[in-house]
Amino acid sequence: MLRLRTPLSHPFSLTFAASRQLRKVQARPFRSSIKMTSAKTVEHIVLFKVKEETEASKVSEMMNGLGSLLSLDTVLHLSVGPLLRNRSSSLTFTHMLHTRYKSKEDLQAYSAHPSHVAVVKENVLPVIEDIMAVDWVADGLSNLVPPPGSALRVSFLKLKEDAAKDDVLGVVRGIPENFKQISEFSVGGNFSPGRAKGFSIASLAVFAGPSELDAVDSNQELVNYQKDKVRDQIDSVVVVDYVVPPPPPAQSASL
Repeated sequence: MLRLRTPLSHPFSLTFAASRQLRKVQARPFRSSIKMTSAKTVEHIVLFKVKEETEASKVSEMMNGLGSLLSLDTVLHLSVGPLLRNRSSSLTFTHMLHTRYKSKEDLQAYSAHPSHVAVVKENVLPVIEDIMAVDWVADGLSNLVPPPGSALRVSFLKLKEDAAKDDVLGVVRGIPENFKQISEFSVGGNFSPGRAKGFSIASLAVFAGPSELDAVDSNQELVNYQKDKVRDQIDSVVVVDYVVPPPPPAQSASL
């Protein structure tokens, strides 16, 4: 959980050249070995927009610093890296952090840990111009660690004032029934509204890889059918795609 003490400037679109430069920076690798079924899991997603003029080395330092937080006892899973695609026009982001915890208390302990506070202050805030974070409780995840190469689609929904939140959640929960390419699905209501820019429902769909994710998008008739079920109740959406980075190469023992 990232705490911001000063407001950030309004986001603006990255240039194509800057986007290419950011994508060249190596993502902090997936570094977790925990695989188990969990009745309740706390999801923590943070989206960052890195300043256009940021040097690639500084972006790498940000990801390395965030990646190092996997060593904290409360963190079950951590992955951080550049986005594959940003599908939102109003809010544009460049990088994503995904972590998982056993409880809200464990997430709070992570947020308050001195190592986390130092990374945010020294490596994150100096290089970003926008950020949002959403937290929710997921039920019955069969695998706490998405394998390297998996494609994730993260969606945040901001509801209209008169929307029926439970009805929207019910429709979102039914998405895996219509898209068999989804291997794992997590959905819930955001419990940290102060950092979420008004978005109150979050979901995370895991696919075997980008090709399976693209196969979903190719079925536009079914996609539009699902959207039509809740279109009148949604004020805005944020949708991003992300690929879990591979593990780092084995390090040779020093002499």
